Amino acid sequence: MFDIGWTELLVIGVVALIVIGPKDLPMMFQQLGRFTGKLRRMAREFQGAMEDAAREAGVKEAADDLKKATSAKALGLDAVKQAADRFEKWDPLKPATGPAKPQPDPDAPPPADNAAAPAIGSETQALAEKQAARRAILNETGDRLRALKDGEAPAEKAPDA
Repeated sequence: MFDIGWTELLVIGVVALIVIGPKDLPMMFQQLGRFTGKLRRMAREFQGAMEDAAREAGVKEAADDLKKATSAKALGLDAVKQAADRFEKWDPLKPATGPAKPQPDPDAPPPADNAAAPAIGSETQALAEKQAARRAILNETGDRLRALKDGEAPAEKAPDA
């Protein structure tokens, strides 16, 4: 509120001691304390009255609704933050955790029992091809990174024509 440092307070105290005198100084400080207490009570009452008026006008509910609508969870930013955290911790050279699933041989014939195998639609097939392409890119990138780590020059692929 006021920008008064300890040196300024010391100067004010010395001047008050000289002007008012040591006999009346304690009484003046007592009156000053009562005055500041009364000011604080009035400020508290005023603040309470303003809060009551805001509560009656519905400002608090509107502010709460605005906070809820703009919260990180409501906007989905917490999921983005979690994904970013996982991405930052990801190491492409480290194998994925968890049990490795055996990859089916693409050259192997389909199972004899067609009832046990689920029907694969075009969207599922496209997704599987997309995942296989991603896996190939990740394997290639991993090989390149390992080669760089070992100090070798990575093998360059011929550009597709």
